[in-house]
Amino acid sequence: MSSTPVPSPGRPSLHAVHVLGGGGAGSGAHVRSLTAGLVARGLKVTVCAPRRTGEGYGFTRAGASFTPLRTRSDALAVAGIRAASRDFDVVHAHSLRSEVLAALALRGRRTPLVVTWHTRVRAAGTRARLVALMERRAARAAAVVLGATSELVDRARLRGARDARLAPVAVPLPRAAPEDAELLRNKARAELGAVARPLLVTVGRLEPDQGHGPLLDAARSWTELDPEPLLIVAGEGPRRPELQRRIESEGLSVRLVGRRDDVPELLATADVAILPSRWEARSLLAQEALHAGVPLVATAVGGVPELVGTAAELVPYGDVAALAATVARLLADPARRAELTLAGHAQAATWPTEDDTVAHVLSVYDELTAGPG
Repeated sequence: MSSTPVPSPGRPSLHAVHVLGGGGAGSGAHVRSLTAGLVARGLKVTVCAPRRTGEGYGFTRAGASFTPLRTRSDALAVAGIRAASRDFDVVHAHSLRSEVLAALALRGRRTPLVVTWHTRVRAAGTRARLVALMERRAARAAAVVLGATSELVDRARLRGARDARLAPVAVPLPRAAPEDAELLRNKARAELGAVARPLLVTVGRLEPDQGHGPLLDAARSWTELDPEPLLIVAGEGPRRPELQRRIESEGLSVRLVGRRDDVPELLATADVAILPSRWEARSLLAQEALHAGVPLVATAVGGVPELVGTAAELVPYGDVAALAATVARLLADPARRAELTLAGHAQAATWPTEDDTVAHVLSVYDELTAGPG
């Protein structure tokens, strides 16, 4: 067990402001983890985010101060960030819009800006040009860009970052399984309606590019399996009504269960976890599935292959036949699922821990705020 670092004698504690948007793409969980770790090391941390995000992630329970961010207009958001970051040593922004707003708020100040690129924004046409402009603004304004994957680091450099570094984002380790874990698992499966049938689980925002269309196409082919698996889709988003209509009209064995606060526990009930996205950086679902020892079928996109190695079954995005066949094969092959469980635990053991992540971020802060000599 590592000791907790303390501020150097004669040097006051650092003050850091974290600027966060809606907390998507794992950024909210990452900031919550960073907050707890940095506070434990003697830093003072303020999180500046929409009120709902603050309530959802409980930053104050992690020891941070919280400043609600008014996001109805850019001007209000910039003013809020500027006020929250007064007299602080470093500002750390997460999400593209937050990064641009933080850069505007710090204009004319010497406070260093750190940004973490958790994912990339997919866009086409005019919006793609706007996204590229925002990425350049954020990359060039930041003293350091931390990328969750090698691809994102390369993208930051392409956009003009002065200093871009790989900084994988760790997720909290799952809690130790209770003695009656199997009993609780069976109870949870019964509540979901999967007592005597396989259970498939996916988690993610119900929005374009998350792969729910191809996933429902695959689910249509699973109706021929005996027993027919049940697919649980956790998450909320604008596509929910459309997806629900399709599930009902086609009679698919799929349940939309909305946003869940118990995703690790939900994943632990699954026979197979599925990540069907068009693009992912350092997927939170993939990390939680491997930590939980749940066999994973994922699209071979973005940072997923780099993250999971050989510890998951990878398929091309949009290849419905490959997705459907791979899941069906796994359900019929307990030995292969057991192999993936062991491989998943081994792969997860190679990832940086929360402590490693906090130590790396703290070293960046120290580097940027160290005085001359």
